Amino acid sequence: MTTKVPVLVTGGAGYIGSHAVLALLDAGWPVAVIDNLVTGFRFAVPEGVPFYEGDIADADLLARIFTEQGTKAVMHFAGSIIVPESVENPLKYYHNNTAKSRALMEAAVKAGVAHFIFSSTAATYGIPEVSPVCEESPKVPINPYGMSKLMTEIMLADVSRAHPLNYCALRYFNVAGADPQARTGQSTAGATHLIKVSVEAALGKRGHVAVFGTDFDTPDGTGVRDYIHVSDLADAHVLALEALIEQPERSLTMNCGYGRGFSVLEVLDAVDRVTNRTIERRMEGRRAGDPDSLISDNRKIKATLPWQPRYADLPTIVTHALAWERKLTEIRKG
Repeated sequence: MTTKVPVLVTGGAGYIGSHAVLALLDAGWPVAVIDNLVTGFRFAVPEGVPFYEGDIADADLLARIFTEQGTKAVMHFAGSIIVPESVENPLKYYHNNTAKSRALMEAAVKAGVAHFIFSSTAATYGIPEVSPVCEESPKVPINPYGMSKLMTEIMLADVSRAHPLNYCALRYFNVAGADPQARTGQSTAGATHLIKVSVEAALGKRGHVAVFGTDFDTPDGTGVRDYIHVSDLADAHVLALEALIEQPERSLTMNCGYGRGFSVLEVLDAVDRVTNRTIERRMEGRRAGDPDSLISDNRKIKATLPWQPRYADLPTIVTHALAWERKLTEIRKG
């Protein structure tokens, strides 16, 4: 039985962070949240969870939180995540994702925090030559977002060698869906994730869905991606934390995906079937840097953690995303 230590979740009012908070709470872990609410939502943090509105680069605030909460582990989700924006504004991404992560690590080391789970990304691979992509594949990010995350992984590896802190970097593929009980979900206005955009269109919040590129080297010509349910992803974080506590001398880097891909058109067809409507699709040109196919080789996480995905089914992911989108409409009317 793993000792359940107090965990600080950075970005815990955001999409993936709020699901990690629920997964930790459901498993009986003591949790606190820090979020600056620039892209997060206060309503996403469950009642009773200690909440600190502030920045992860605020050393004094972090020192206070670590003392007040007795924090022994950090789950780090805070950061900027929009790839095209990272190309237009690289300094923002190196500041928010890299420099602030460094500040967070420094505060964690000073406070004697022993375990660090990092929200990384498949964007660290760039355009892989082979798909499925494994953890040892070359890391050649093609945008500042992917590079800012890879730089943080490198910092963590160096810090863990110099200090008594072990870490797990989880490289996400395409995260989608929402909490099955509709307690939280993807709430960001103007989100760019395909399933989020598709359910918005199905509910009349958007007029159409743009399909970027129909000439990829895939069965139907549209890009293929590995979609992972956000609650399965959150469960992987809890299991990774248990693994770090059980073997404090070990650090881990693992892909988080199902090892199976769906094309853009297959996703839109699934949304049509779940909603019994037809979404208007508009074919547009490719976006720079979009690989034909990006699918995870997930053998390492399956071999390392007792991770059994519960929602590895595209219609289920769509159904949960749709339920949250409907609830979000009610919250906003509120």
